[in-house]
Amino acid sequence: MPRNWAWPDVEVAVPPRSSLPPGVRMAGFRQRAATPWDITMVAHPSVTLLIDLSEGEGVDYDGAGLRGSAVIGLLPGRLRATGRARVECLQIRLDPAVAAAVLGESPELTGRVAPLGAAWEARLRAAASWGERFAVAAALLERRERTRRVDPEVAHVWRRTRVSRGRVRVDELAAEVGWSRQRLWSRFRAQLGITPKRAAQLVRFDRAAHLLAAGHAPAGVAGASGYADQSHLHREVVAFTGLTPAAVATAPWLGIDDVAWAP
Repeated sequence: MPRNWAWPDVEVAVPPRSSLPPGVRMAGFRQRAATPWDITMVAHPSVTLLIDLSEGEGVDYDGAGLRGSAVIGLLPGRLRATGRARVECLQIRLDPAVAAAVLGESPELTGRVAPLGAAWEARLRAAASWGERFAVAAALLERRERTRRVDPEVAHVWRRTRVSRGRVRVDELAAEVGWSRQRLWSRFRAQLGITPKRAAQLVRFDRAAHLLAAGHAPAGVAGASGYADQSHLHREVVAFTGLTPAAVATAPWLGIDDVAWAP
């Protein structure tokens, strides 16, 4: 059965991890009051499917020219999601290697926001509960045609990058999989859409953003996240989000992560 929480003005439902396919996380969100909302989403080391189940006007992605359900690729930068109806949505986070297989050869993996097929919304709106929605979404993911496979070496390097929080050198990762640095760089970029170095930067930023949201001082966050110093942290945060570390620390999307995406 899903776990449910009330977090300030939002109800959150999360399925048991054992019920999900490998490399997939899900959370359901329902706003309790029908009030205007404005959320700044920050870069995250996953490909996100945001399925809008709200009544009335759908989610609007500021600057992306898109409304409703969407695929949010790696490195979208700072993205504002706004709406006027009571928000109800299902968010799915896909490991990039899983996303490459599920989405096929598409540009959605990196740097953009793209529409998600209406069939997802129709099936999920018909579900009677969050538990049923999670089951429907998992089945939809598993039935998607796998037209593109990621090399085991590429998948290994991504996993090591995540586990090490972006603090393993590319040369070391190449040696682990028996590839040259050039081959790793080329295959990784071709299959996941970013370079190994950029992947490490994204993972380090994600770690730093969550430490900032937890109230840690930027100087300590810089050291704990693998940055050379506080200035390095500041530059990377601005590059990813257009915001200062202090502004990222108060982003509502990060504040709910400990509930929706607990380890």
